[in-house]
Amino acid sequence: MVNRIVVGAHYGLKDWIAQRATAVVMAVYSVLMLLVLVLVQPGDFESWRGIFAHGFVKFATFLFVVSLFYHAWIGMRDLWMDYIKPTGLRLTLHVLTILALVGYTGWAASILWRL
Repeated sequence: MVNRIVVGAHYGLKDWIAQRATAVVMAVYSVLMLLVLVLVQPGDFESWRGIFAHGFVKFATFLFVVSLFYHAWIGMRDLWMDYIKPTGLRLTLHVLTILALVGYTGWAASILWRL
């Protein structure tokens, strides 16, 4: 009989899938935006404003931003957990990373819906 000891936070598969899903969202958005930019060829602010005036483009861009920041959170959290051993410092870095990413998400939303 083999005694198996499970250790760790059990993030493995869930985070692996989340990383791949967010990467797919970002890749699809990048290809679609590249197509839009090739077709529209915005040269001035009004052209850019016209692209982002559509609700779908705003939503897709916000979905990209949220995916990017969730992708970044998983990567940074794993980096902090793997390489920062003092618990207090690791917790501080986790909190600072979360605050920065949530702040960036709010900032991106305010920019997108201000246009």
